[in-house]
Amino acid sequence: MEQTIPVLLVLIIVTCLFSWKGFNDPSFFNKYMFQVARVKAGEQYRMFTSALLHGDLMHLAFNMYTLYMFAPILVYYFGSIQFLIIYIFSVASGSLLAYAINKDNNYYSAIGASGGVMGIIYSAILINPDMGLYFFFIPIRIPAFVFAIGYLAYSVFGVKKAIGNIGHEAHIGGALGGIIITGVLNFGLILNNLLLLALLLLPIVILFVMHKNGKLR
Repeated sequence: MEQTIPVLLVLIIVTCLFSWKGFNDPSFFNKYMFQVARVKAGEQYRMFTSALLHGDLMHLAFNMYTLYMFAPILVYYFGSIQFLIIYIFSVASGSLLAYAINKDNNYYSAIGASGGVMGIIYSAILINPDMGLYFFFIPIRIPAFVFAIGYLAYSVFGVKKAIGNIGHEAHIGGALGGIIITGVLNFGLILNNLLLLALLLLPIVILFVMHKNGKLR
């Protein structure tokens, strides 16, 4: 874990401090959260700063724990700078997809590092698609590629049905961003996982088709 300390822990600390400020200062929170109307007004910085805000301690802890678990795979494989590039690119792609789908809803808002975290998860899965994942509520090992395909399919369903107070759009956009930038940094990972890539892109293509045909929500 030594190589993760300089980059990963700094990212986690900055996110925690920013989120904590938001917990205690509503005006600060409102200034930096993602909101369609304010992005339209020229405040594009919100597409990045919203990843530093969280709704509560549980939301923050879950995202930071997940980041802490998956990020070392990328740091060891790509290095610190490339890890940050993947994370920031995934945050941006998550916000862009959320904006694209909800641009006609000026009241749509979102917060959280989930887009960036999802990009890190899906990048890690491309690096090691056979690794096993465990979840608190499922006491068996789930192959990473099975989770990757299933979660994207669920997220598309979540967008369609507006399930929960969850930014499914940012999750999908972040995952897509993670896949794209990972391929840019190492195209061999794409060539070695063409079937997995096709299966991952299928639910995303379905989402875009539904959006184009006005069948979302």
